[in-house]
Amino acid sequence: MSFQPVVPIGGLAGWSFLNSTLNTQKQAFESGPRITRDTEYFEQKINQVSSAQELVADRRLLRVALGAFGLQDDLDNRFLIRKILEGGTENTDALANKLSDSRYKDLTEAFGFADQAKPNTQTPGFGTQITASYKTRAFEVAVGDQDQSLRLAMNAERELVKIATDSTLDSEDTLWLRIMGNPPLREVLETTLGLPKTFAQLDIDKQLEVFQDRAASQLNISSLTDLSDADLRDTLIERFLLRDQLAATSSLSSTSIALTLLQSSPPIV
Repeated sequence: MSFQPVVPIGGLAGWSFLNSTLNTQKQAFESGPRITRDTEYFEQKINQVSSAQELVADRRLLRVALGAFGLQDDLDNRFLIRKILEGGTENTDALANKLSDSRYKDLTEAFGFADQAKPNTQTPGFGTQITASYKTRAFEVAVGDQDQSLRLAMNAERELVKIATDSTLDSEDTLWLRIMGNPPLREVLETTLGLPKTFAQLDIDKQLEVFQDRAASQLNISSLTDLSDADLRDTLIERFLLRDQLAATSSLSSTSIALTLLQSSPPIV
């Protein structure tokens, strides 16, 4: 039986417990039979793959590849994944560049089937690099099976560090657009900054402006590179968990009131 993460409570208390036991729990999870089988198979076979067609033809390899980028729900969408990978990212009209979810672009760039003479699957160490990401995200998925908010917090902590320290991104707007194009990360920022569900319906330039203004006024973030500071990331994640918990409590209270009213209403005859 595979190890399941222990998450006895949610919110800030759950976040504190998870962080204090993270190394032990992750090690136990990653040594489980399913993760071990998946990662060993990937590391042994991936250097034999030289095309997107070959990757999607092997379901076991594809499961790890997609899981490493948080796209495990697309495992059955093999035709779409092949088209994305074969289109590369260098052409502005490439499918990976047209999709609003930036994780497809990250996946395409990582494997490099289209834009270079030799794909990255032939590069030494590529397999272990992908399986390391797969293990991390698989653990987060397992945490999310018990508490989705804690999964989002873990994802945000990891992704915000990558974005804040990515020297290849050439502008502040590009950094924000990367967040806006990453659904789990975007959800954390929207909740943290108190943005409504309808916010995504605004023009993209207006969304960008609001994100930047609220981050500056509420979190004192003048640039997303500020998030390389661990204390600032902690503040952001704590704010997310508090707002999320408050919203859940309010929703529960409203439901309880509605049930009470229904139960106290006279029967219809």
